[in-house]
Amino acid sequence: MTKAAVFGTGSWGTTFAMILAEAGNEVTLWGRRKELVEAIDRDHANPDYLPGVPLPPSMRATTDPERALAGADFVVLAVPSQQLRPNLAAWKPYIPPRAVLVSLMKGIELGTTKRMSEVIREVAEVPDERVAVVSGPNLAQEIAHRQPAATVVACTDEGVAERLQAICHLPPWFRPYTNPDVVGVELGGAVKNVIALAVGVSAGMGMGDNVSAMLITRGLAEISRLGAALGADPHTFAGLAGMGDLVATCTSPLSRNRTFGENLGRGMTLEEVVAATKQTAEGVKSCESVLELARKHDVEMPITEVVVGVVHDGMSPAEAGMLLMSRSPKPERYGL
Repeated sequence: MTKAAVFGTGSWGTTFAMILAEAGNEVTLWGRRKELVEAIDRDHANPDYLPGVPLPPSMRATTDPERALAGADFVVLAVPSQQLRPNLAAWKPYIPPRAVLVSLMKGIELGTTKRMSEVIREVAEVPDERVAVVSGPNLAQEIAHRQPAATVVACTDEGVAERLQAICHLPPWFRPYTNPDVVGVELGGAVKNVIALAVGVSAGMGMGDNVSAMLITRGLAEISRLGAALGADPHTFAGLAGMGDLVATCTSPLSRNRTFGENLGRGMTLEEVVAATKQTAEGVKSCESVLELARKHDVEMPITEVVVGVVHDGMSPAEAGMLLMSRSPKPERYGL
């Protein structure tokens, strides 16, 4: 039986652990908060993040990273992206020498502009073929309630990707596809959060579907331009980890980043929105590192620029909209 350790008791970490357990794997979920871990282990429920969702009785939970990692074939990381480096450094001594490390995180590290797989390789000192990424239109609440969904499993080693695909395939409601393009899959997952903030702000201001469609489409162009500069496969952005994830995150009321943006667009201050937000909206911090990464590679990302302006530099949503719409037109064919 395949053993998996999942680090992170938020909605997506818990849901992915549930998928692995129901697919027949031996799963241990690690969390920092003792009371929540005890509820998961004793009551087979996560009352804070998945209220009313029964968890598999076979799934265990612990606050002890050494216990969680003992004998693990796959180590799944689902902590906030900006907290990965110090946490992984603490867990590194207990990671089994052949374990595959799997990132569920969708962010770019502040200061280094590294993708999560790059942070994992650096901190855990593992080769590319031992790092995989899971990304796609995966709204945890829907999946936890057994609504059908698909995802992308990316690894430079096709055999590793297929192994991970096999252990998280749960017919008929969770279908994973493989892709060797780790760079593209990660960029799609990280940058779509920034675009979702922009779509949310416009919705909060009372803007209509034309604006949302414009931001989603032009947002995809920004993601694709950055991906091209970093060597990603352009086909990735037309698939689940690109357009699929972007549409779900930008349009769903379950999207933390869209909801965060909506509250800003309605006039709430950043501090008020942060206080009202229960889980991490990755785009809030990653927008800065995404913009820094783009500037390093001379990639123009105007939507990302105004999101940083609104979230971090005191720009009003109305001013951001005016800046975007008053930009000088460029000879970009077909609106791509």
